[in-house]
Amino acid sequence: MVFLPRRSLITGASSGIGAGFARALAARGSDVVLVARRADRLEALASELTAANGIRAEVLARDLAEPGAGRWLRDVIEGEVDVVVNNAGFGTHGALIATDAERLEREIDLDVRALVDVTRAFLPAMVAARRGAIVNIASTASYQPIPGMAVYGASKTFVRTFSEAVWHEARAHGVKVMALSPGATRTDFFSVAGIEDPSVGGFQAVEQVVATGLAALDRRRTPPSVVSGRANAAVAALTRFIPTRLMAGMAARIVARW
Repeated sequence: MVFLPRRSLITGASSGIGAGFARALAARGSDVVLVARRADRLEALASELTAANGIRAEVLARDLAEPGAGRWLRDVIEGEVDVVVNNAGFGTHGALIATDAERLEREIDLDVRALVDVTRAFLPAMVAARRGAIVNIASTASYQPIPGMAVYGASKTFVRTFSEAVWHEARAHGVKVMALSPGATRTDFFSVAGIEDPSVGGFQAVEQVVATGLAALDRRRTPPSVVSGRANAAVAALTRFIPTRLMAGMAARIVARW
């Protein structure tokens, strides 16, 4: 069964995984609402998607780290939204005590608070309609502590477990909720985080991550949590059997090389 939404909202849509989801959903015939801070990139993407697919693409330039952003989106978007992809977020590289406190606050606001706010804003209408899907972008970083990126790892753990809980709450109402956990992906994530030369093994393409997420949505029983890539999934599964102190040490050695 192919999941065919009529209208999709994608946050962090100006690049990377967000833009990838916008392209893939538009190719399935879905109108899209594109949200990010960079209006020029959103406008260019909207023009591309409309020309390629004949769909309607709306642009909303907004910093979702601002309080109440999810409720603002719900107020300004007219009509139904079948799919929400919560992709907006960023990471910060460095020891906690050496990292700017205001940047960390913004990271938590965007990665955690805004995601909850957007989910809470659009889920009630989906429950009432007994259809729809919410995809929250987590990370393989959510499966272990990440010294050197402590806030990012913890925020993605929140995203994953939050999504798994809401999956249980929503499934009886016909709504799909899923955490999608990519590993290292070819986006601008590392440069934004302040990492010039990441040494993390193989990278996935954005298209691979998006295809994994859509394949899970196509299933009649969408799982609460999906890891993109077989190797990533195997490593995530192994973390359940490795003591936290060892996992933290292994992650710290990798991050220290960046």
